[in-house]
Amino acid sequence: MNAPFGSHPSKNSLKNGEGNSVQRPSVWRSIVADRQKLQTIVTLLVLLLMILVFSFFNPRFLTLSNFQNLARNTAPLIIAASAMTAVMIARGLDLSVGSVLAACSVVAASLAVKGVPLPLAFLAALAFGALIGFLNGAIIVRMRVSPIIVTLGSLNIARGIAYLITPSAILVGLPPNWSAIGTAKLGPFPMPILIAAVVALVYGWASQRTKFGKHVYAVGGNEEAARLSGVPVERTLISLYVLSGMMAALAGIVLSSRVGSGDPNIGVGFELEVIAAVIIGGTSLSGGEGRIMGTVIGAIIVGVLSNGLNLSGVEPFWQYVAQGLVLIAAVVVDKRVNERVLKIGRRRARPA
Repeated sequence: MNAPFGSHPSKNSLKNGEGNSVQRPSVWRSIVADRQKLQTIVTLLVLLLMILVFSFFNPRFLTLSNFQNLARNTAPLIIAASAMTAVMIARGLDLSVGSVLAACSVVAASLAVKGVPLPLAFLAALAFGALIGFLNGAIIVRMRVSPIIVTLGSLNIARGIAYLITPSAILVGLPPNWSAIGTAKLGPFPMPILIAAVVALVYGWASQRTKFGKHVYAVGGNEEAARLSGVPVERTLISLYVLSGMMAALAGIVLSSRVGSGDPNIGVGFELEVIAAVIIGGTSLSGGEGRIMGTVIGAIIVGVLSNGLNLSGVEPFWQYVAQGLVLIAAVVVDKRVNERVLKIGRRRARPA
């Protein structure tokens, strides 16, 4: 039968093998159906909106010096959040990163004060972070204990170790080159953000291009199915916690290098900022989904929020309230996006 007058094949239609017209999904519908793409677009729009708002209320926000300061402040968060993303994709959680950051920075500073060369002091701090991560992972995997309980305990242990190393004062008298990592620049780019960029790029590449990355997503999607498919589930999970401890140590080195001291008080509440950045970036709370790019945008959102409120003269206590509201909003958006994607998936699954 001929088509009615004025009826033409849609631009979004294709011919299948039998010559019948098949509807081609629109670009918008394909984006909406892809949870990760949609979440990344939403977080990027939120970031741009925040930048516009803060630049409108404070002209100092859109200056090179402020952006450099923002980059230095955000770098430790990006480093730790990149590792946390992989942990949460595998349905894990590491609440100890803030305390590990403090303990490892104090370990490195105490060794440097005693005359140990800085490369060895930094390696010792990284090794200490890896050790705490290994213990976290081993207890969680081998003893089947909730990661929340285990890492909450190690949060207190690591903070206690930091205070035991320097019980009465902040460590000062560090060698002159201690601050090189935290304050140096390569052209207009501060060294901390370059280190963070390398970490994020390596994690992004590993998660998408390596067998280990595929194992991480498989474990987060369905641990039992991954085990039956031959994925080394226990080794993968322990490795993720080891890397999380090491990245927390690296973040501590970068941060303490910038402030020029070994302070056991740094990193209080840091784990909440890390988790907020990961969730805002679109990593699913149920595991199996997440991208490093989204996490980087989420970390920048957290950094921009803190930086913009500081420039606006908002008290620190209200900044905690704002961060909490942003985290809750991110969880709500995560839930709504999941519901939207599931609804579209059901529509596509219906027979014509």
